[in-house]
Formats: sequence, structure tokens, C-alpha cells
Amino acid sequence: MNKKYLSALLATAIFGAFAVSHAKAAPDRAELVTEVESCEAIIQEFQADPALAIPQSVLKQARGILVTNQFKAGFIFGVKGGYGVVMVKRANGTWSLPVLVNATDVSIGFQAGAKSVETIYVFMNDATPRLLYKGRFDLGVDAKAVAGPHAAEVESYNKPLIDVPVLVYDKSKGLYAGATIKAAQIVRNDDANFLLYHTNYAMPELLFSDWVQAPPEVQHIINEMTRIAP
Repeated sequence: MNKKYLSALLATAIFGAFAVSHAKAAPDRAELVTEVESCEAIIQEFQADPALAIPQSVLKQARGILVTNQFKAGFIFGVKGGYGVVMVKRANGTWSLPVLVNATDVSIGFQAGAKSVETIYVFMNDATPRLLYKGRFDLGVDAKAVAGPHAAEVESYNKPLIDVPVLVYDKSKGLYAGATIKAAQIVRNDDANFLLYHTNYAMPELLFSDWVQAPPEVQHIINEMTRIAP
């Protein structure tokens, strides 16, 4: 295959993947509610499986949580995009509103097929969620992220949990507790939150203030976090 044809093929694949990733119409509020509900379902699914569950000792120290649902597809050029919600534990000990974010990652290589990637990131300090204020940040770059210990590994985990900014839980096999990993790029989605909450308040106010009342549609995930990490 000549170089000119290969370059054209690669450019076409890249442009096609970019166009597809930007072709989705703006969501309506019902779609945003569904995204929140799917993130709640991910939390419930993880906690119901002893092999995936986040230990109580981790949840007890958690200062925030990010749940992402990503979709990976492509053949020559793979694009991984998706959505998520971030929540923080406020100064009074209550869990915040779930705030919508975009979860994106781009990779070039041979990637046939497609899959869903569900991940829970546990923030072990108050500073890490505030990194989202700047618009976007890379988990694993702007804040060190390591694979979190599961129940059977907690006692043998050789680092104080509080010293690690982000503990990562996903369905990948072969990751051992404490392994440094590169995670997703997280991007603020203020427009989605304006629509979901019928407000002009942005991420800082939604996470760290009580100025916006939780609508019934998001109360379930708040209740779930209060149940598993009171």
C-alpha cells in the first residue's frame, strides 16, 4: 500500500471518528436524568459484587466520588468518550448533588470492536475535585491515580489511603492495588447541569453549596451514597 493512500485512509478514519463524536445532538433533560441513573446503577452493581466492591474503610475516608460510563469504538482510530457524575462530601458530612461531566480519551492504534468502560474514582482529599474548576483535568496526570484495594486486599495495602489522591475501581483484570494507572480526561459540562437543575449556578456552587435543591430525579443517587458512605 503506497504512503499517499495510507495517509489518506488514516486521515479519513480520524475525520470520521471526530465527526461521529461531535454529531450527537444536544441532549434533552430526560437523557441527562438517564445518565445520572446509569451512574447510580454502576455504583449499585459494583457494591453488590464482592470482587468489585469498594471497601467500607475506603468509603469512610472518601471526600468525593466520580462515576464514569465510557464507550470505546474504532478500527484504525479509536475514540473513547462518555459521561459521568461527580459528587463530594460537604463540610457538614452530607453528599452533594451529582454534577454531570464528560469523560473523554483519544487513542490511535488497532482497536476493533467496541466496549463499555465503567469506572469509579474515589477522591481521598478535598482538593482533587476542585481541579475540575479549571474546565478539564487528566486523572493520573494532574492528580495521581492508583488502583484501589478491594476488601481482600485492604489489610495488605502498603500505603496509607489518605496519602493517595485518587483510588480507581473498574472491571479490568490483572490490576493490583497500588498500581499507578492513567485514567480518563474529565471535562466540565456546565450546559448539561444548567439544564438538569434549571439553574445558572455552575459546578463549584452545585458541589459545595446547598443553594440548589435536589430534584426528585437525582435524590436516589444521593440516598445511595449516603447509604454506603454515611
